[in-house]
Parts: sequence; C-alpha cells; structure tokens
Amino acid sequence: MKSGTFKLGDFILQSGEILRDAVLSYETHGSLDETKSNVIVYPTWYSGNHEDVRQAIGSGRALDPEKYFIIVPDMFGNGFSTSPSHQEYANNQSQFPAITPYDNVEAQHRLLTEHFSITKIKLFVGFSMSAQQAFHWGALYPEYVSAIAPICGSSVTSTHNWLFLESLKKALTTDPLFNEGNYETAPETGLRAFSTIYAGWAFSKEFYRERLHLSWLGENFKDTAEFLDAWHSLFTPKNDANNLLAMLDTWQRADVSKHSKFEGNLTKALSSITCPAIVMPGRTDMYFPPEDNAFEVSKMPNAELRVIESVYGHGAGGPGFSNDEDDAFIDQALFELLRQ
Repeated sequence: MKSGTFKLGDFILQSGEILRDAVLSYETHGSLDETKSNVIVYPTWYSGNHEDVRQAIGSGRALDPEKYFIIVPDMFGNGFSTSPSHQEYANNQSQFPAITPYDNVEAQHRLLTEHFSITKIKLFVGFSMSAQQAFHWGALYPEYVSAIAPICGSSVTSTHNWLFLESLKKALTTDPLFNEGNYETAPETGLRAFSTIYAGWAFSKEFYRERLHLSWLGENFKDTAEFLDAWHSLFTPKNDANNLLAMLDTWQRADVSKHSKFEGNLTKALSSITCPAIVMPGRTDMYFPPEDNAFEVSKMPNAELRVIESVYGHGAGGPGFSNDEDDAFIDQALFELLRQ
C-alpha cells in the first residue's frame, strides 16, 4: 500500500474556471503487472477518503491486491485532493470553484495516463458519488474502461436527491458561526444538524424499524441519541464544513449528459457506455432508488441491473457500512466483471 499526490498544475475545470496548483491525492494497493493490464480504479465517495476504501480491498476478495493494482484517487474537496480547507483558500474558503464529476474523471485520467502510463482500466468500481463517476468514465472514455460497477449511485442526481442535499446545505450554512464560509471555529451546531439529517437518509426506515442502528458497526448503543452522537463523531471531525459543501455541490451537479460530447442528451450519453456493466442499487436506498438505475440500464447496450436486497438503505453499498451478506453480493458481481 502506497500513497502519493499527483500535481495537475493549473487545472482547467468544465466551468472554464481554473483550479490553481491542483493536486490529486491517491493510494495504491498491489503491483502493476508487466503489461499494465491488471488495473482497478475505486475513487472515494461523499465525505470519504482513500482510507475508507481499504475496507473493500483484501486477499481473496474481488479487489485482491495480490492479483490487481488498485488505485484509489481522492475526490476534489475531500481534504486530501485540492479542497477549500487547503492553504490557498484560507483567506476566502467560500471562493472554491464548482467541481463536476467530469472534472474528477479528467483528473483521474491524467493520473492514470501521465503518471502511471496506463492504457486501459480492467474495472472501475464506484460507490455513491464514485458510482456517479463510473457512469461518467464509461461515457467519456468507453475504449479505456473494460467494465464498470456503479454501486448505489446514478448517472444523474435526481430532483428528490438534489432537494435532500439542499436541506443539508441549509442546515449547515444557517449556523451564525458559518459566516458565509469564512469561519474561525467549526460551525458545530450546523454540522450537528447536518449529520442528523444525513443519518435519517443514509439508512432505510426498515433499518431503523428493526433497530439495527443500535448495533451498527458492532456497537451496543443504548438509544438513538447515542447512535447519533457516534454517527456525528465518525462523520464530521474528519470533514471541514466547506469541504462538505464543495463535495455536496459536485453531487448536485452530477449529470452524465452535461458534456460537450453529449450536449445534454442523456440517452446519447448512456448509450455510449458500451463496456460491460453491472449496476447495483440498494432496494431501500433513498438517494438512488433502483427505478432510476433501471432506466439507465435500459439505455446502456451491455449492462445488467442487479439489486442489493438489503435493509441498510444507501449503506448497503458502502464498504464497512453494511453486513457480510451485502459485501459478498457486491464481490460476486465484481468477480464476474473481472473474469470477462
């Protein structure tokens, strides 16, 4: 396991703005083979970083570092790759430019081609926001990606999903300490409201009805309030408020058709994803319901919809968020894609 940063220089974004002295942080597992044909890419998700992805990687699993070279790029805004919390934005963090999933894809493409000299990806795996990137990768670089596995994510952020994200934004930014993004101390009240709303959506109503939250991650919480305290302590201390908002904005902007190659035509964008794909929504996911993925798969020429029958909601697809059964279901699909 190795970590590094790739210097992108002044990186031109989809918006035309420039991300000054941009860097892409990453971690790798395993080794490149002689033909550089054993590459798997698994970027980070909302609020996550490369350390979190480690829970999906292991000997004997689909993402086996003894067989594959697994690259985990950090998303812009997550505190590792260029983010509002970095020194260059210290005097005006609210001026961090808008980042799209395609911006992350382009940065990752440069990392792969310029730094590692890789000409083909064997598999692109993504959960949540990195599942969105999987669709964008497959559409923009169909000859470069051998297969994709979007897990609990969609090619377009739906209106319902966008509104949820907007509620998170309002909860955080209405804290007086937030001060339009130029806070001197963390806006703790806003962050607490943010994480509370997030907890209600990250898992399903069935998950809470069955009181699984009280034993989540092997813990023994005495009540929901104690669970929320633990959730908050896991979610927000590693995430600066402006970083959370920057990634949230990227999530809201996700739309695979919004590229000059597709000119807003969603069917054209989805039909360009010609590589094999297994799209895995969670049955009870409130962010990315299976119905949205069913439409996408119907427009993709070589895709299969495979629903995770889980009560863990969005968490069903997240490494370390669910249970062994959900992890095994996902691994089985990845094994199949890797055998092609």
